[in-house]
Amino acid sequence: MERRILITNDDGIRAEGLIALENSLAPLGRVITVAPESEQSATSHAITLDRPLRIKEYGSERYSVSGTPTDCVLLAVHGILDTPPDLVVSGINHGPNMGEDVTYSGTVAAAIEAYILGIDSMAVSVTDWEPASFAPAGEIALYLAGQMLSRQHEGANLWNVNIPPLPPEEIRGIRITKLGSRIYNDTIVRKTDPRGKDYFWIGGGEPGWNRDDRSDFSAVSSGFVSVTPLKLDMTDTGTMAALQRWDLRWP
Repeated sequence: MERRILITNDDGIRAEGLIALENSLAPLGRVITVAPESEQSATSHAITLDRPLRIKEYGSERYSVSGTPTDCVLLAVHGILDTPPDLVVSGINHGPNMGEDVTYSGTVAAAIEAYILGIDSMAVSVTDWEPASFAPAGEIALYLAGQMLSRQHEGANLWNVNIPPLPPEEIRGIRITKLGSRIYNDTIVRKTDPRGKDYFWIGGGEPGWNRDDRSDFSAVSSGFVSVTPLKLDMTDTGTMAALQRWDLRWP
């Protein structure tokens, strides 16, 4: 039976990384693309509830949605496809999604939504903001997607994949990693418009990272592909035990 792979992103339907991913994953089966009409970077796991969503066809099995990456996955699974896909791949994102930044990422959020729906998923990013060829990342995405599809496992998998911007022959391998911890250098830039009113940009320099040889940042900076398995249970079980000893009562 033919496998069905749903592709999405947060850079929009016209993004080069999305097109590279479509071409790369074609050997695995039927590829269906449902991506945002415009860029939705840093939208995290937002869902559009205050306006209707529009779907536009861009040729055979290519659709854009006037919403977020999460909207795209929901509409694809519950509105466009008659049955859920075997795999959802989000990307290829232009720029890293490592450490705490996964909480901001629309690319990762799309994979998370698929995981919530019980579908294997992965988010794929190239860790560079400069123009680059997405072909090497496409080859790695093909390999990892094939591995995920071929393995028998209980429940859905959710992987966050970051690929160094190197030629294939210079990539040293794959490491299974944990999320790193970022040192934030973000600043608020305050400026004045021609009418004398203040406005602000949220921005800053390149992030720093706490040293941890097991982290995604360490792997990528050493020339390895980082594969980080994620889960959504954010319960702090250690603190749970401590709070139970507090004997909190109401009233």
